Amino acid sequence: MPPPDACQHNPNEDDVNSPTSPLNFLDQNYQELHQNSLTENTLYNDELFPPDNSSIGLFDDEPVVDMSQVVWKRPSELVSDPNLIVDGVSRFDYAQGSVLGNCWFLASIGALTFEKDIMKQVMPAEQSFTKDYAGIFHFRFWRFGKWIDVVIDDQLPTIDDELLFVCSKTSNEFWPALLEKAYAKVCGSYADLNAGFISEALMDFTGGTHMYYQLNTAPADLWKIMECAFKSKTLIGCGSNTATTPEENEILCGIVELHAYTVTGVFEVTSDENTVNLVRLLNPWGEEEWRGDWSDGSPLWDTVCEEVRKICHEVLNNGEFWMSMEDFTTIFESIDICCSCPDFLDGSSECHWTSIRHFGRWNAGTTAGGDIIKTETFWTNPQFRVTIDELNEECASGQRPENTLVSLMQNHEKKNRNSQNNLDIGFYVFEIPLEMRSQSGRFSSEFFIEREPVAQTDGLVWLREVMKFFMLEPGEYLIVPCTENPGETASFVLSIFSKNETHFELIQETSE
Repeated sequence: MPPPDACQHNPNEDDVNSPTSPLNFLDQNYQELHQNSLTENTLYNDELFPPDNSSIGLFDDEPVVDMSQVVWKRPSELVSDPNLIVDGVSRFDYAQGSVLGNCWFLASIGALTFEKDIMKQVMPAEQSFTKDYAGIFHFRFWRFGKWIDVVIDDQLPTIDDELLFVCSKTSNEFWPALLEKAYAKVCGSYADLNAGFISEALMDFTGGTHMYYQLNTAPADLWKIMECAFKSKTLIGCGSNTATTPEENEILCGIVELHAYTVTGVFEVTSDENTVNLVRLLNPWGEEEWRGDWSDGSPLWDTVCEEVRKICHEVLNNGEFWMSMEDFTTIFESIDICCSCPDFLDGSSECHWTSIRHFGRWNAGTTAGGDIIKTETFWTNPQFRVTIDELNEECASGQRPENTLVSLMQNHEKKNRNSQNNLDIGFYVFEIPLEMRSQSGRFSSEFFIEREPVAQTDGLVWLREVMKFFMLEPGEYLIVPCTENPGETASFVLSIFSKNETHFELIQETSE
């Protein structure tokens, strides 16, 4: 069964798994380990993520607590009636711990709670502290192009019987702490969750398309895109700007600078006969809210009808608040939309995007040619030939012009997330002239010197993943992913999402 609202995927030989047939992370098979624990009547103890300081990890700064006081305990040692979930999952279930700066991960959890199908994909059903309980749980994430199943035991780090990291506001609910532990295991340790971008976890939860918009250059119809996204199965987060002057700090008006937030809704209201587009946001801290227009205490709520106030207006200090789209695009820096497939952009049940990906590598001395300005070596980078077919009539009429999304992700190979230094990466797209389409093999340096790319990333950046939406006319194209400097060795995942029928191949020949 495909993931919810998934793109039609064209797998290659390296790309055959799905959320329902994931790879076993660290070769740990949940079913076997669970059954062994039940048979032996013992609680599972995960030797690959042990209950000690190696799993907590090393922090760059001195921790605010004495780690020698940490005691690992199972939920049954903390409360008499532990539950995985109490009265469903909610964005208000959890609170951030005092040790980790992982607001990026917690903001993504807030988004995850809205999409029950994606939540079930990440946290498989039929796990509990009652039926067949054996101290073992598992979660599923999409990591660098592959779905993995991550096994953990339920021993959690505590001090004075209080959870050290994320905790539930309901004392006997443990899904947030166990989900965080599973993700910490994947990243190498709890400390490796310190600092990050919300897009990382959103992608790891959905395994699909990532759309990134810089808000100061966002398309005019961004609010409409967001509205369509909320009608589909999407996870949305954003990041706030920094304040470098007292004036900029005043404009923030309660917004925490350089902080990750969950986008939890959009709504159109009529205020004094004027249409206002509103955005609802959640601070994962569960407090510190926006104090400007359309905040909880704003008098502007008196200008809308009572029915709208009943739907939207709550005066609660829970970290969630409304603001206008105008203020949102001024105060926040960027927005990330992640989903299984970008079909929602077209609003057509007949128009479906397809996806295909390739796992590749830049190797020093052979296929690591550096950026396009390195004219003598750029051509040695991996070259991917793409054929874009004509759109059918349903997809071609009245839809958004962009028909292609390319994503390039560098594949981390080190155990610990924070020990992996990202390279500056990007890609270029070139149209292959009609007279050269019969050519086989790699294109030479002269090909790239003589022509300009028809699309490219906005520079080369050190992020884990870069993406670009653009319009490609039917024809043949060359996509060249690269790092900034020649000789930089790394693995990558190149994904192409398209409304058109797309043919995609790596050009193997290496001689010029």
